[in-house]
Amino acid sequence: MRKPRDYDAELKALEDKARELKTRKVQQLGELVIATGADALTADELAGALVVLAETTDAGKRDAWAKRGVAFFRGKSRRSAPTPDRNAGSAQTQPGGAQSAASGAGAA
Repeated sequence: MRKPRDYDAELKALEDKARELKTRKVQQLGELVIATGADALTADELAGALVVLAETTDAGKRDAWAKRGVAFFRGKSRRSAPTPDRNAGSAQTQPGGAQSAASGAGAA
């Protein structure tokens, strides 16, 4: 005979995993906000910029934003890998550029 499945235990395990994934997602979004320098914006400014981004249907703009995102991540990983000491200096430089881009995107 087969052993009966414990559906309650399986459901609890899935709920725990979903909760863990959601927590990790929120943490990574927070880290992204800090890495881009957007943490210098007020919550209202950041929310407004995100609303504009979410409402934008222009494929050209979205593609351009995606390319900037790829460049940001590639540039950051190249800078931090060779010299960790230099990473602190470049991290201060990057947010200013990213913040300008965020303000420009919000204004567009």
